[in-house]
Amino acid sequence: MIRGGIWFTAGAAAGVYGVVKARRVAEALTTDGLRDRIGAAVLGARMFRDEVAQGHADAEVRLRQHYRGLEASRTALDAPTPDPTSTTSIETTTTAGPAALASSEEEGPS
Repeated sequence: MIRGGIWFTAGAAAGVYGVVKARRVAEALTTDGLRDRIGAAVLGARMFRDEVAQGHADAEVRLRQHYRGLEASRTALDAPTPDPTSTTSIETTTTAGPAALASSEEEGPS
């Protein structure tokens, strides 16, 4: 008796599943169903294109920042180092007398 009930339930579930699937296929093959599917495919392609464009722009920004950093470090390495025996050291300009400071202020910035 229980065995018959299990088979009945399994058959009813398979029948309901088949009817639902058949209804979905029939709806998909109508004019409106095909239009909806094509519209969804176009929307998906547009979203994919936008995501690829955004990824391209992000990658370009990262590359530009990377190369600017490389350029800055190369420029810093190429800059001449100050000569410790030079007469224009900080100590010379800070220990100059008041007369030297006054004359340099009158000349203006160089």
